[in-house]
Amino acid sequence: MKKTTYFLQLIIALFLFGCSEDFLDIPPEDSLSKAIFFESQADFEQAINATYAPLRDLQQAGGNAPGSAWGMGELTSDNTYYKFNPNFRAVQDGEGLADHYPNNANATIGAKYVTNYLIIARANQILDLIDDIEFEDQALQSNIKGQALFLRGLSYFDLVQFYGAVPLHTVPVTSRENAALPLSSADEVYAQIVNDVSEAISLLPPKSSQEAGRATRGSARMLLGNVYVVRENWSAASTVLGELINSGEYALLPDYASVFDLANKNSSESIFEVQFLEGTEGFASFFQYNQIPMPLTAEQVAAISGVPNSQAINNQGFNIPTPDIIDSYEDGDPRKSVSIDSINVDGVFYPYINKFWQPHSTPGLTGVNFPIYRYSEALLFYAEALNEAGQSSEAITFLNQVRERVGLAPLAGLDQTALRQAIMDERRVELAFENKRWLDLVRTGTAQAVMTAFGERVKANPQDYYFPDGIAPPPVAFTTISELFPIPAGETLLNPNF
Repeated sequence: MKKTTYFLQLIIALFLFGCSEDFLDIPPEDSLSKAIFFESQADFEQAINATYAPLRDLQQAGGNAPGSAWGMGELTSDNTYYKFNPNFRAVQDGEGLADHYPNNANATIGAKYVTNYLIIARANQILDLIDDIEFEDQALQSNIKGQALFLRGLSYFDLVQFYGAVPLHTVPVTSRENAALPLSSADEVYAQIVNDVSEAISLLPPKSSQEAGRATRGSARMLLGNVYVVRENWSAASTVLGELINSGEYALLPDYASVFDLANKNSSESIFEVQFLEGTEGFASFFQYNQIPMPLTAEQVAAISGVPNSQAINNQGFNIPTPDIIDSYEDGDPRKSVSIDSINVDGVFYPYINKFWQPHSTPGLTGVNFPIYRYSEALLFYAEALNEAGQSSEAITFLNQVRERVGLAPLAGLDQTALRQAIMDERRVELAFENKRWLDLVRTGTAQAVMTAFGERVKANPQDYYFPDGIAPPPVAFTTISELFPIPAGETLLNPNF
């Protein structure tokens, strides 16, 4: 029996760059060889558009499996859980993630791995050939090269944080032999990311000179700063993040709710976000519809979505805010009502993520972008880097910029330990449901303790965590908290190096 794996998809991906002038368009899957296709500046413009396209797939659910970005970045944390539906049980992938017993056949884990390597494959094709073509516009050539380097670095950063050691492809795959590479260590992967993103910074234009939605010098600096924070290179992190903050290209919007308004896509607070477009052309976002406390009647779905002709949804709801995240907001913090709302289902109020619901006309087709990096996170990363470098008095001013935007009193007089916790508490509520929580727990070394305690609360009081009476999580739930996820079985079976 033939097995389709990402290795074959990598080879096929070399030939999938079709024609489109719209940045949001996914090119048709024409079979074009690189010798025929990559001949002009326009070819590379189309190819870089195709390299962005899979970013949308990371955010969306597939079948009954959660979207890999939020399924692994949020659902695995203490921020969200699921509303158990005893009448719909095709949900093992999501429950395995939330309850921390995933296996290497988990569809969400496989989707993240394959999708990131698809982005890498497309970026590699561009980077391998772009210097051989004479562009009419040399600035555009540098711009496209910088975008490809940024996207490759972003994808490897996603892979190394969630899987650890992974194969390191930096040139196009042209045969089965060079498709099946051995694992590179996390250190080797991080070194490649730093090289890619550092070069991207030198090539990319600032936000003010770039087409909205594309990678910029600022987004590359933010990615590099994020890498340095994870690697605890606090001096390098504060340097690159300071450059971003002092660039004058970014600013907080006046109020938190406006950040997610459709009118403010790619705003001054946006450093990088995944682009979606409402409509039936295939570019719409629908992840919100997977994150409500199903099953719901048509009227209940309409009450949440605002779309009168909504249909009933009888699946199981994932990424439901937990009592823990609800209780983590300070009194008077407006981010709580912006981020979380609730709906009455048979006399019980269930919470749901509210911040990404915006007006749209067709059920399941919204135009809401998904934020990867916002300026508020740059301020919090900068505060963290300064604090860890012993500059707590300077660090707290950047934390307070985020707090003051939402009308909370500024903090003062905190020592390094107290400020460290305050920054993490602020990250939790400021960036709630933006797929940051699990990675924050891992990089701070608190994942084991936090998620073990969370699991004990769920098991002790399952009805508080959306289980019907008489039902609780399985005994295996939360018994092992692994900080890394398994490489998908489809890859390990066919790669002789694993």
